[in-house]
Amino acid sequence: MAAMREIRARIKNVKSTQKITKAMKMVSVSKLRRVQSAMEALRPFTRKSREILSVLLSGDNTYSNALIQPRSEVKKVCYVLFVSNRGLCGAYNSNLLRHMVNLTAEEKRAYSVVVCGRWGKDVIRNIGLPVERVFDDIGDTPGAEQGIRLAEYLKSMYLSGEADEIILVYQEFVNALNQTPRSVQLLPAKPEEAESTKTNEAYLFEPDRRTILENVLQLHINSAVYSALLEAKAGEHASRMRAMTSASDNTQELIAELGLKLNRARQAAITTEISEIVGGASALKQKK
Repeated sequence: MAAMREIRARIKNVKSTQKITKAMKMVSVSKLRRVQSAMEALRPFTRKSREILSVLLSGDNTYSNALIQPRSEVKKVCYVLFVSNRGLCGAYNSNLLRHMVNLTAEEKRAYSVVVCGRWGKDVIRNIGLPVERVFDDIGDTPGAEQGIRLAEYLKSMYLSGEADEIILVYQEFVNALNQTPRSVQLLPAKPEEAESTKTNEAYLFEPDRRTILENVLQLHINSAVYSALLEAKAGEHASRMRAMTSASDNTQELIAELGLKLNRARQAAITTEISEIVGGASALKQKK
């Protein structure tokens, strides 16, 4: 009977865990949909701003901007590492950290790290990354203002000379099943080349090309940071959704195994009771 009580208690605990994992899965699905909607809304803007910026730069090669002009010598690099806000998301963070360690192992220049996310402060410290600042107040479904705040900080680092090159390190969201660690140079900005001179003739700029270039460049950098932030969050929610799905499936299998053990224990107890009754009856017959 004691064994049966233990099995029943364990089944109850596993069912409680299953309820939690299923709830976490549904929450992750909901957050993933919101982040994907934001990504889809941002992509046309990012694509068009990149196109216009390329056209502007191709038409005025004499104009230089501090955010575009590369430094004559890169003395210090800043890596911006986008981790999750919490754990329980499978190998999401470990794959990203492995990619980050590989990057820094090959880095010959001085470097610092800006961390975006609340996860793994002790882990990051233990692997020896020189953390410059941590943005730990970014939500699970970040808005544009959070991306702009991070972008402004990175631009100020570059313009003040604290960093000569800034690189974003995050998990690129391929689909709900796949995320790939990626590193992209943010500053100095490297816009794509205009496809042809015909594209340049298709635009009329008011008030003037240089003023618009200044504004579009700022928008381009802000959208690049916000896009990386959304990619990272989408990957986090997708990884947690998969992890919770796997955990829910495992709890279902465990409940089935425990149910089988409970049935066997119950049958063993019934068999023991029947044997005791038969043995008692036989003893009574012999006495008579």
